[in-house]
Amino acid sequence: MSEPQAAVPKTWTLGPESEYRFELDPGTSVAIKLVKGQAEIFGFELVEGMVHLFGFECKAAVFTWRGCVIEMSEPSTEYVSDETPMKNYANLHIALEQMRVRALRRIRGSPVPPHEVTKKSDPPRILILGPEHSGKTSVCKILANYAVRMGQGWTPFIVNVNPSEGGWAAPGTISAAPILGPIPTASPANPLGNAATTAPLSLTANALFPLAYWYGYSETKRNPLLMDRMIRNLGENLNDRFELDTQGQASGLLVDTPASFSTGPASNTHRQKLIKACIEAFKSESIFNMIVVVGHEKLNVEMQRTYGSQLTVVKIPKSGGVVELDYSYREKVQQYALHGYMYGQVIKLPPGVTKGIFGGEKLDELLLSPSSTVINFEDLQIFRIGSESMAPSDALPVGAARTVSEMQPVAVDPASPGSGLLNAVLALLSPPNEDENERYDEEILDLTIEGFLVVTNIDIPKRKMTVLAPNRSTFTGRTAVVGSFEWQEL
Repeated sequence: MSEPQAAVPKTWTLGPESEYRFELDPGTSVAIKLVKGQAEIFGFELVEGMVHLFGFECKAAVFTWRGCVIEMSEPSTEYVSDETPMKNYANLHIALEQMRVRALRRIRGSPVPPHEVTKKSDPPRILILGPEHSGKTSVCKILANYAVRMGQGWTPFIVNVNPSEGGWAAPGTISAAPILGPIPTASPANPLGNAATTAPLSLTANALFPLAYWYGYSETKRNPLLMDRMIRNLGENLNDRFELDTQGQASGLLVDTPASFSTGPASNTHRQKLIKACIEAFKSESIFNMIVVVGHEKLNVEMQRTYGSQLTVVKIPKSGGVVELDYSYREKVQQYALHGYMYGQVIKLPPGVTKGIFGGEKLDELLLSPSSTVINFEDLQIFRIGSESMAPSDALPVGAARTVSEMQPVAVDPASPGSGLLNAVLALLSPPNEDENERYDEEILDLTIEGFLVVTNIDIPKRKMTVLAPNRSTFTGRTAVVGSFEWQEL
C-alpha cells in the first residue's frame, strides 16, 4: 500500500497583535511550525523551527505580539483575526505581577519603597467567572503561563472547580496544582496540562502533582452540598501548603469555575452559595482580592453589587475566537481524557509529517500500557455518595424526608444487578487516618484521590471483577467511590 501523499505545507504571515485560529474535525490532526518570529498559544511559547502537534478536535489560536511566519498542514477550519483581547489580558497580568512582587516583599520582610507604602501587599487570589463559551480556562492558562515566563520563580496555583473538565485528573474531579512551567495546548482533553500519574515522571510536561477530590458528576447542581464540601477541602489543603511555601503563597492562585457559577438569575441560591464557598475557602491570611468576569456585563454588575465593597471586580472581554461547544462535543472530550489517562494521548501524525512534539514531549514517550487485574468483590470497598436517583429537595412530596442524605456514603454491592459498576469509573481514595480515634462517619468525603480505575467485567457467580488501571497495583483493603462517569474501549 502506498504512503499517503503529504499535504503541501501552508504558510501564514501574521501581523503584530493578530492570531491564527484553527479548529479540528474528529480524527484529524495538524502540525504547526513557527518559521520566523515569536508566537504563543494561550501564553505557551512556540519553539522556532520545531513542529507542534494538535489533535482530538482541538480548537486554539496562535497569537503573536510582533508578527511571525507559521507553517502548517491543512486544518479543518482556519482564519486570521487582528481583533483580540490580548492587550486586556496582558494588562491584567501586569497588575497581578505587581501584586506578587509586593506580597513576596512583605512575606520576606524586605524594605518597602516609599511610593508603595500605602499599596496593599496581598498576593493575587483571583476568581474567574463567566458564562458558557466565554473562554475562562483559556484566560487561566494565559495568566498562569505569563507568570511562569517572567523568570522570577513564580508557581501560581490553578484551582479547577469545573467537574465536567476535571483539570489534570479524570472528569468528575475538582483539583488544584502549582504551575511549575508553561502549560501547553495540544488537546482539549487536557486543558491545563497532564498530571505525573498519567505518564512517566521524567517528562517535563507531566510534572504536575494535583490535589484532587472526587465529586463524580458533570453538573454542580447534581449534589451542591458535596460540591461545597469539596471546594472547602481544597481550600484547607492549599492554605496549609501556603504556610510552608512563601514563593507559592506570593505567586497566588487562579480559580477556574464552571458556567453554572455564572448563569441564571442573581437570586439563584445554588450558584451564589458556590461562589461564596470559593471566596471563603481560599482566603487564608488574605481574602480573595479580585473577581474577573469574562465577557458578561450583567454578571459584572451583579458581582460589583454583591462583592464590590470587599474586593476588586474586573470585567475583561471574551475572545472572538471562542467556539461554542455542544453537549456531544463535551462528552467526546471526556472520553478522550479517560482514554488518555489509561493509554496516554498520542496524536496521529498528519500525512508527510515524520516527527513532532506533543505538549513539549516526543510522541514515543507518551505511550502507556495499563494493567487489567481480576480482584475479588471483597478486596475493594466501593461507595456512592448519596442516592444515584436522588431528586432535588424541592421536588420531594410535602412533608417527605430523604432516606439517604446528599452527603451519606452508601456501600455498593457489585453482585447487585443494579450496581451500575460495569464500565464505571472509580476514584481510588487515599488511605483513611491510621488512628481509629480520628475516624468519623463521612471521612470518605475528605479523602483525596490517588488514581482511577475502570470496571471492565463483573463475574457475579465467582464474585470477581476485572479493573483496568494505568499501573499494576494491589487494591486489597482499598476504598473507591463511583459517580456517573463511564468509559469503555471501542
